[in-house]
Amino acid sequence: MMALPLIIQGGMGVAVSNWVLANAVASRGHMGVISGTGLDTVVSRRLQLGDPTGALKRAFDAFPVPEMARRVWSRYFVPEGKAADAPFRAKPVTNIETGQAGIELTVVSNFVEVWLAKQGHNGPIGINLLEKIQLPHLACLFGAMLAGVDYVLMGAGIPRQIPAVLDSLSQLEDTSYRVDVAGALSGETYLTHLRPRSLVDWPMTELPRPQFLAIVSSSVLAQSLIKKCVPPVDGFVVEGPLAGGHNAPPRGAMVLNENNEPVYGARDVPDLEAIRDLGAPFWMAGAYGKPGMIEKALEAGAQGVQVGTAFAFCNESGIDPDIKREVIQKVLRGEVSVKTDPVASPTGFPFKVVQMEGTLSTDKVYGERQRICDLGYLRTPYRKEDGSIGYRCASEPVDDYIAKGGELSETVGRKCICNGLISTIGLGQRRKDGTFEPPILTAGDELVNLAQIIPPGRDSYSVDDVLAYLLSNRAVAVG
Repeated sequence: MMALPLIIQGGMGVAVSNWVLANAVASRGHMGVISGTGLDTVVSRRLQLGDPTGALKRAFDAFPVPEMARRVWSRYFVPEGKAADAPFRAKPVTNIETGQAGIELTVVSNFVEVWLAKQGHNGPIGINLLEKIQLPHLACLFGAMLAGVDYVLMGAGIPRQIPAVLDSLSQLEDTSYRVDVAGALSGETYLTHLRPRSLVDWPMTELPRPQFLAIVSSSVLAQSLIKKCVPPVDGFVVEGPLAGGHNAPPRGAMVLNENNEPVYGARDVPDLEAIRDLGAPFWMAGAYGKPGMIEKALEAGAQGVQVGTAFAFCNESGIDPDIKREVIQKVLRGEVSVKTDPVASPTGFPFKVVQMEGTLSTDKVYGERQRICDLGYLRTPYRKEDGSIGYRCASEPVDDYIAKGGELSETVGRKCICNGLISTIGLGQRRKDGTFEPPILTAGDELVNLAQIIPPGRDSYSVDDVLAYLLSNRAVAVG
């Protein structure tokens, strides 16, 4: 067992927390985390850009079953990279019964990202997933475990099934995951499956079982995960509403302020004493990315902190360099702002959105974008009248959504988070009309403080700058 980390780098967006960032953080002795969301899209599109650094080739060569890696490579790799005006080749959309090609792409992609993150150091690497995106869980986890991932972190829901799944996958056993289906009748259960030994002949009989950290916003959920999970969770990340990405909704009725943002109150402050009494290690997250907050977390009984936004815009992160540069300039001019949008995400969870021209945060860009749902990560499975499963998304074409039993009111203001986040990392799709998918940028409220990290006279910063900033008070206290 490796020592528990003091700092966990957050698993942000789609490949914002990429292998480069996670590797850099773990190389400094803290926990680097890669985002597992949408890695099948990310890796398949990187392959279509030609793998100019050769990093993907090294990871594919390390995959334990060469024939599976070759199938994925040959399907998507473009030797000189696709033409700039050509669209990316589509990949299979994950369903409850995804075909073998889709499963193999997901398994290999998660292996590749974790394997690259783990090279050249002995620090811990974690993978962050969202409970809301249930359908690819098993393939994502299995691929990450093949690469020796050390931790799994999951929020945006109640990840009660994960500990037992990790036990099962570590033994390469047939594994099932119960899927939430809207309109399911009493007693009906819908499952997705992964049968590792039916895919290929693996050269191993078991895999290292990673630790599981549940991302929670309340002591009630933490207590439930300790008592009802078999085995229990290994620890928690306690995340407040100031964190970026998806936030837990306020407890009680939704109340909006004058800026149309959810209002959080005393009921939304986690009971840290109750969480500490559970006896599992925990880390504090959400506006803990500045000097002195590590000490505050330790005084509350935490093991340390999780920090996202401060790392999200550093040199090593996956955000498109032009977008990164523009955000940093806005920060330095004091013009940046973040809105907690109650309806942006199709999930129904509030979603933190950086307000920026040229992105889906503006009414103009949102209104001009043709509604399309072709990646499908945030679709909701629903029960059809005949008992079969359909899929709908509140950001798909409105008529399609209503035809599938959705309500018109649920589509208002909904944005395609899937395509938007992919565009934020420079992998956006080119559409038939010649337009590119617009980005959407998420960050926590701490974004306004980035100017304190950036060294004087510069307009960029590194992982080392972030760590020096976070640890500055601690160095003084220790000294």
